[in-house]
Amino acid sequence: MALALAGCANRGDDALNGAQMATAPKPAPDPSAFPPQPRPNAALRAARAHQASAQAVAAARAANTPASQSLHGYFEGVEDMLVARGQLRRDDGASIPMSADQLATNFINIALYDEYSRNGADLVPDARPSRLRRWDKPVRIAIEFGASVPPATRTRDRAEVQTFAERMAALTGHDIAATPAAGNFTVMFLSEDERRQIGRRLAAVIPGIPGQDAEAIQSLPPQNYCTVFAYSIGDSPVYSDAVAVIRAELPPGLRSSCIHEELAQGLGLANDSPGARPSIFNDDEEFALLTRYDAMLLKMLYDKRLTPGMTAESAGPIVREIAQEMIP
Repeated sequence: MALALAGCANRGDDALNGAQMATAPKPAPDPSAFPPQPRPNAALRAARAHQASAQAVAAARAANTPASQSLHGYFEGVEDMLVARGQLRRDDGASIPMSADQLATNFINIALYDEYSRNGADLVPDARPSRLRRWDKPVRIAIEFGASVPPATRTRDRAEVQTFAERMAALTGHDIAATPAAGNFTVMFLSEDERRQIGRRLAAVIPGIPGQDAEAIQSLPPQNYCTVFAYSIGDSPVYSDAVAVIRAELPPGLRSSCIHEELAQGLGLANDSPGARPSIFNDDEEFALLTRYDAMLLKMLYDKRLTPGMTAESAGPIVREIAQEMIP
């Protein structure tokens, strides 16, 4: 397997339309002839309420470990500090001017370089030239939670992942959707204790995952809020599987930031660049959510004029042509 690395539920509602025809009015029945009947879904609602209550109790117990409690307070402090400094902005950065040349340069630095390389068993920062990588088959995003994540937070996280998946599909024109079933892009929300013990599940989600990758996820340092690993088969530049891990202890702002960055990086924007602004593909944490220019990068990545395997040299002229179309 080849890999690219980056640091940092559907609900169906069925409607049944039946034909109606007019008939002569009937006298109202005597209510006493019909004893009260339980509502059809009462048992189901009771079962769901019991399950939600059990999940909430289990979540509180799983999250109430010393390691998790310590990180929860640490990340809340980090978010408060960033917001006080004017970082984690939630606007789209449209007020910051960018030229077509800047857009093209940012794309080349982010999509055609790797953020990390492997030095033995360790991942080390190393922005080295790579190839254009992306998905060519439908991306199905499955969401998994550790027991530490309470039901209300799960509902919010699912909704946010689903909404962002729909946005990425609209931007790229690629088939991307969240799924309640098994997927090929798994997003895990895990506490510190759960992540340290996730090796067996990782092996099931990504068969053949290198041991050092599983170890990198399990030993994720506190300064890394989340991470994503995207894989291709052999030397192919086309992704086949990906897994993202987001810390369950993160407060809402950092949590949303991780959802946007890791899902977008898992589509092929694998690198961060200090010169990218306004962008989430920059470790300065200025922006929390995908900016207007990040959206252009995603759209460019899946432009049919670019093909997986292109280098910066071969893709450069086409990238600049597309950038001129986006920012005349």
